[in-house]
Amino acid sequence: MDMERVQAIAFSFMTEGRIPPEFIRSEKEQPAITTLHGYDPQIPTIDFSDPDEDSLTRLIAEASRDWGMFQIVNHGIPTHVINNLQKVGEDFFALPQEEKELYAKPPDSKSIEGYGTRLQKEEEGKRAWVDHLFHKIWPPSAINYQFWPKTPPSYRDANEAYAKCLRGVADKLLSRLSVGLGLGKKELRESVGGDELTYLLKINYYPPCPRPDLALGVVAHTDMSAITILVPNHVQGLQLFRDDHWFDVKYIPNALVIHIGDQLEILSNGKYKSVLHRTTVKKDMTRMSWPVFLEPPPELAIGPLPKLTSEDNPPKYKKKRYCDYVYCKLNKIPQ
Repeated sequence: MDMERVQAIAFSFMTEGRIPPEFIRSEKEQPAITTLHGYDPQIPTIDFSDPDEDSLTRLIAEASRDWGMFQIVNHGIPTHVINNLQKVGEDFFALPQEEKELYAKPPDSKSIEGYGTRLQKEEEGKRAWVDHLFHKIWPPSAINYQFWPKTPPSYRDANEAYAKCLRGVADKLLSRLSVGLGLGKKELRESVGGDELTYLLKINYYPPCPRPDLALGVVAHTDMSAITILVPNHVQGLQLFRDDHWFDVKYIPNALVIHIGDQLEILSNGKYKSVLHRTTVKKDMTRMSWPVFLEPPPELAIGPLPKLTSEDNPPKYKKKRYCDYVYCKLNKIPQ
C-alpha cells in the first residue's frame, strides 16, 4: 500500500469532527472560502440527438471554445447501462479493504492503472480526499484485466457494455469537434490516435469528510487527455473555474459531462480550451464519479495541427510525445 486509504481515514475520523493536517488546504484553496454561491453560470447543456448537424457542431464548438466543459443529454447510452456501471463501482468500494488491495497499483509500476490514493506530486505534502481505481476499457489490446475487479461478478460485463456504448458517443463528439475547427470529420480522431485511442476509466471515491469546508476531493487541474467523458453520481461536487471564481457544476440526471483536455487545446492551437476544474466533498454523503479519459497512444507526438497555424497564428505549444507530456504534468515539471 502506497499510503493509508482515505476511505479508512474517513471512517476513523468521522466521530472526531476533524481531519488530519495533510488534508487541510491553504486558504486560497479551501472551498468554503473560494466557492461563489448563489450564481448559476449556465454551463452549456447540449441535446446530442439534435438531427441538425450544423447546429450541433456549432453548439459543441462554442462550448469547447468558451467554456471547455459542457453536458450532453439524449446521448444514446441506455440508462440501465450507466446504472450498472455505477452499481458495480459502488460494490467494489464496499468490499473489505484487503479485497480492494488485490487490485492495488504495483509500487514499481510506470502505469497509473490499479487501485490507489496518490496520483500526482502535491506541494507541501498535501493530500486529496479521494481513493481511486484506474483501468483501461478500450481497445481490447490495451486492456489489462489484472486491474478489473472479479467481485462483483458482473463488473466485467457492466464495463464492457458501457465501453461499447461510449465509443459511439466519443466518435460523434470528435467528429463534431473536428468539423468545428474547419477540418474533415475524421481528422481530429486520427490526430489523437485513431483506432489506437485509449479509453482509460477512473472511478473516484470521495468518502464523507468531517470538514468539507477545508478539504478537496481533487485539487484544481486540467485533464491531460484529449477529451474526458464523465458520469457523476447524484452528489454535488464538481466545480469549474471561470471569471476568477469557482462555481458548482449543476448535476443533471443521465447527462454526461464533457471536459476538453490538454491535448485538444494543443491540437487546436488554443481554439478549444482545456477546462480548469476541481472536486469538493460532503460531510455526510459519498460522492463518486466515473470519468473516461480519451488518451493518445504513449509514443504519439501531439502538437498544433499545421492546418490551424499560420504566420499570423503561429504554434503556441511545443510538439511532445504524450508519454512525456504525462510524466511532466504528474511530476509538476514545466512543459
